[in-house]
Amino acid sequence: MLRPEPETMIKPAQSVPVYRSDDFTVTDGANLGDGINIADDLSPDDIYGLSADAERVRLSLVADGEGGFSVGEDTEVGHPGAVLHFDCCCTFMARDGVTTEVLILVELDTDGMVDEVYALPLAPLQPKTDYALVGVDTDTPQRKLAEVACVSFTRGTLITMMSGAQRPIEDLQVGDKVLTRDDGPQEIRWIGQTTARAVGAFAPIVITAGTLNNENDLIVSPDHRLFIYQRQDRLGAGRSELLVKARHLVNGTSIYHRDGGFVDYFQLLFDDHQIIYAEGIAAESMLVDTHTRAMLPDEVARAMSAELTGHRTRPHLSFEVQESLLDRPDAAELLRRASTR
Repeated sequence: MLRPEPETMIKPAQSVPVYRSDDFTVTDGANLGDGINIADDLSPDDIYGLSADAERVRLSLVADGEGGFSVGEDTEVGHPGAVLHFDCCCTFMARDGVTTEVLILVELDTDGMVDEVYALPLAPLQPKTDYALVGVDTDTPQRKLAEVACVSFTRGTLITMMSGAQRPIEDLQVGDKVLTRDDGPQEIRWIGQTTARAVGAFAPIVITAGTLNNENDLIVSPDHRLFIYQRQDRLGAGRSELLVKARHLVNGTSIYHRDGGFVDYFQLLFDDHQIIYAEGIAAESMLVDTHTRAMLPDEVARAMSAELTGHRTRPHLSFEVQESLLDRPDAAELLRRASTR
């Protein structure tokens, strides 16, 4: 059973690829020459451009469990331990009418003043492209991060029910009992649904039929973790029970990003973080933590306040495989063989 002891728990961390503020600057408008900034200093209709030599750098976020964030130790940018504030979500429009959302993260110094500003695009930004600032939303930046971090199945995914029958996720209802690996039949407490452009952080991962012994194509959000039981430790993880993020298995053939169009994402919430069965293989349900809590409607969070504490004591983090072990083109095949032989 995936139940690590409390003393082995680690603070939930998430790495996000960001641009520094001076990588994304105003090329025409009131703030000409300025880099992307906090909401109070932005001017609508300013035109922004991405520097030709701009590179995204990895910013590590650590949740404090009370709704706040700081810079993690394993980071390429920022000062470990510094407070991070989610300032706003900016919407930019290119000349072809396509819009792109960018989260603005602010690192504070020890006096609580702005030390650095980072841009986290939710879809790719391109150099030599004009981006007009058409919207600034200070109310939902953490919800946008939650949408990225939240594990989600796509429309049509078959979920194994208590009876063993498989039902499309869009046909499920609150109260339905789903088969879980650790606790048998469990009632669904909440079902979330979002629709997003299938680009950048929201482009789903397709795991083609049979790749991990799945019966049909399994299409999930990039950070969705799959449960693998290794009969032989072919990966060298040092244990048999593994959780593997879908995006770490992308090989461009049997597992790939599906970019373009729109995608319907669904989230399943139980009293505890569960391992359920989708398209015949084991995958995690929604984990409520500081990253994802903003996804829940206030009334659901209040009604489940007692149960949600169980998500903090059972996040399965000690079973997650490091990306370095999966940085090989045959990782998916190794896991498939390890789970069947």
